[in-house]
Amino acid sequence: MAIIGVLIALLMPAIGSAREAARRLQCTNHLREIGLAMQNHHSTENKLPVGWSFSPGNTSAYGWVVPLLPYIEQGALAEQIDRKRPLNDPRHQLARSTSLDWMLCPSDITEPFFTLYQDDEEHDEGESFSPIERSVALMQLPTANYVGIFGTIEADDCTPAPVGDGAFLENHATRFRDFQRGTSHTIIVGERTMAQVPSTWIGVNLAGEDAAARLVGSALEGINNPLADECDHSSRHPGGANFLWGDGHVTFVTENVDLHEYHRWAKLRE
Repeated sequence: MAIIGVLIALLMPAIGSAREAARRLQCTNHLREIGLAMQNHHSTENKLPVGWSFSPGNTSAYGWVVPLLPYIEQGALAEQIDRKRPLNDPRHQLARSTSLDWMLCPSDITEPFFTLYQDDEEHDEGESFSPIERSVALMQLPTANYVGIFGTIEADDCTPAPVGDGAFLENHATRFRDFQRGTSHTIIVGERTMAQVPSTWIGVNLAGEDAAARLVGSALEGINNPLADECDHSSRHPGGANFLWGDGHVTFVTENVDLHEYHRWAKLRE
């Protein structure tokens, strides 16, 4: 029994490592699928999807994944989304209730859906609200782990957001010719855990808390930094996170990456 106990103790870490290696590979394959869809979208439209685009009336924003759906065998889902209507329109109930496996990292501890709450700053200054009154639920959204790269600038707000320096911006599409350092040297999508901030693939109500950060991320304080902003990138893969580059390849970037180089990768221009 003692020998069996020792063998089990020796084997368990190896089994855990093998399982994580398999999950990390699956995560890599998800990003490769997204990268292939990006390439096909660019070939057809001569541009990448907009980071997020406003609906008429500026009450909602649709994320960069929505225009990719026809290029990743999700044409039927794409037909359920009318970007000329607000996200909370009854027509979008099915889409808002759809969780996409390829937008989730298998290593993360996620719920398929999360509730987007109203941003406290939406209340008038000087008004007094209790925490319960301030937590107004706006809508339930499908969770995602992969967010477009906004650049090296924080993208918390959508009304309007600051001008980003990465590939996925507010109401503006970028092209591969904009990548001054080349597509193989520019990151365009990265991971983020649900614990840092729940993100989504479909879009947001613009009154929501950290609305833009639900769709895009920024290279700010590094990867898996416990003191990082909610916009930063993170994963549950030990030691780093996966990133998709402009040319479609995927690499694992370690937590020890040089911040100067990391920031350069996230920018379209020097």
